Amino acid sequence: MSGNSNLQALSDAGVAVWLDDLSRQRINSGNLAELIKDYNLVGVTSNPTIFASAMSDAEEYREQINELAARGAGVDEAVRELTTRDIREAADVFRDVHKATGGEDGRISLEVDPRLAHDTERTVTEALELAKAVDRPNMFVKIPATPEGLPAITRTLAEGVSVNVTLIFSVQRYREVMDAFMAGLERAKDNGHDISRIHSVASFFVSRVDSEIDKRLKAMGASEHLYGRAAIANARLAYSAYEETFTGSRWQALEQAGANRQRPLWASTGVKEPAYSDTRYVDELVAPHTVNTMPESTLYATADHGNIVGDTVRGTAAASQEVFDSLAEAGIDLDDVYAVLEREGVEKFEKSWEELLQTVSQQLEQAR
Repeated sequence: MSGNSNLQALSDAGVAVWLDDLSRQRINSGNLAELIKDYNLVGVTSNPTIFASAMSDAEEYREQINELAARGAGVDEAVRELTTRDIREAADVFRDVHKATGGEDGRISLEVDPRLAHDTERTVTEALELAKAVDRPNMFVKIPATPEGLPAITRTLAEGVSVNVTLIFSVQRYREVMDAFMAGLERAKDNGHDISRIHSVASFFVSRVDSEIDKRLKAMGASEHLYGRAAIANARLAYSAYEETFTGSRWQALEQAGANRQRPLWASTGVKEPAYSDTRYVDELVAPHTVNTMPESTLYATADHGNIVGDTVRGTAAASQEVFDSLAEAGIDLDDVYAVLEREGVEKFEKSWEELLQTVSQQLEQAR
């Protein structure tokens, strides 16, 4: 593996390098600190699937599982304590990065229970409880961008809690997310919070868009020149919407009050189609003031052979729109694509959460 010159080039171009993975083993072994030192890492995202995988390794969690079992903790309480401890300890590893970046990076994300994705009230309650339980200034609470999640995002920000908005697939929904973000800051300001201390990212999912649209194109026998073009075009159009939104008068009023922009975060950047370059969702989405959260394999691939040539996003909106015009002409129902991706995204995290509960339940039983 080569040095980190590619990752340094990415950082220099304004892309924050984050890792889409977390486990106690990664924290305790020193691997997380090593990635910060050698791979320009400035943040981490977690999700229910990541925790389900991490906790299947019972050894790293055995001592805490034994303590929880001894005091008769239920499975939901145990999962809460196990996950918040990992987030707290990871947040402490990133403390210096957080300080050095003025609070922008050095961030760790913890998702609300995915079973609440369609319940505004309980999402807000859980988000505030998680923020209190972790009690670290560099934590993001993750809230999905479902229709019910949007008001929860506003209300959580209004309480002064920093938010990572997840499961965004369409530019239209992303616009609604930015609106919810600004509404949250306006309310936070009215509530007397120092809004310069509130940060946010909007996690725009990338590879799953190509997977779903390519599958439909193949089923229709459509021309191959359309394959693998949708995801990057979609993200580039999202960035264009970001530029438009964060130059308007509504934003300027917030900025004058000390607000920080909500950065676009490219999520789901691991490549699922073997025919595509394994760094394409990094190389093709380089733009200032963005985040790319990568699976470990994508991080190492980018360090080794990424093709970082500076900004590959700004000025591409017209060409990106042409891609979507061609897809619509080919018969792709884009609204249906986004609806399916959102539904499947929530279902996938719900399934992982159930697996996590089952794993921890078994470990508690064994400990007892």
